[in-house]
Amino acid sequence: MAEFGISTLSIIPCRAEPADAAEQVTQILFGEHYKVKEMRKKWVRIKAALDDYECWIDRKQHTAIDEKLFTRLEKQKFIPVCLETVGLVEKVETQELIPIMAGSSLPFYKDGEFKIDKTQYRIQGQVQEKAEKKNISAVVQHAYMYMHTPYLWGGRHPFGIDCSGYTQICYKMIGYNIPRDAYQQAALGHALSFIEEAEPGDLAFFDNAEGRIIHVGIMLENNHIIHASGKVRIDRIDHQGIYNNEINDYSHRLRIIKRIV
Repeated sequence: MAEFGISTLSIIPCRAEPADAAEQVTQILFGEHYKVKEMRKKWVRIKAALDDYECWIDRKQHTAIDEKLFTRLEKQKFIPVCLETVGLVEKVETQELIPIMAGSSLPFYKDGEFKIDKTQYRIQGQVQEKAEKKNISAVVQHAYMYMHTPYLWGGRHPFGIDCSGYTQICYKMIGYNIPRDAYQQAALGHALSFIEEAEPGDLAFFDNAEGRIIHVGIMLENNHIIHASGKVRIDRIDHQGIYNNEINDYSHRLRIIKRIV
């Protein structure tokens, strides 16, 4: 029988192997659901519903849900998300408070409250209630919220984020689910012939000497890009790549610019 789960914690670290010391490859934010692929005594292998990413989580951080609820979540065209850098949700029955991060999902949200299984929650602060798939400028607005967030491999939140986690979350906030890794994101949309064609919200991808896509950022106006490299920062971009004024050199080599929406 298939098993399913959902995060009721602010962040669940997801690891490449079933061990605390294993590489963190991504994170599941509050309210995000997943399928259970394998259950062990201390670890659970999951497949995230957002992007089909497979990884391991600590079994103590797993909250089980039934298939009926999982199916209802899958049928939601858009699950509202928290827009606060740090938001507080309250369990209505017990008045317990749980901190959540920007980009967290709020299933079945209505009038300041939402529900996970049988637990009713209340949230104060800004919530993205409807998808804005055609409003690409909203991606840029969300992107600015993460300025100076430190780079964290596998991170997806405002206190630690990696380049592709950053682009994924900003697109999630407008209701557009994209894959987890940069090379997967680069397969989406259509390519632009010239950098001058780029519009704010388009994604720029960068490769290494072997031609492998290793970095992604969000295009801004006037040949600038916002991206997670050391921290979320804004740099100039041209046909060669990203030019970092602090090192007076190019930090990333441009491969392709894609329009996703």
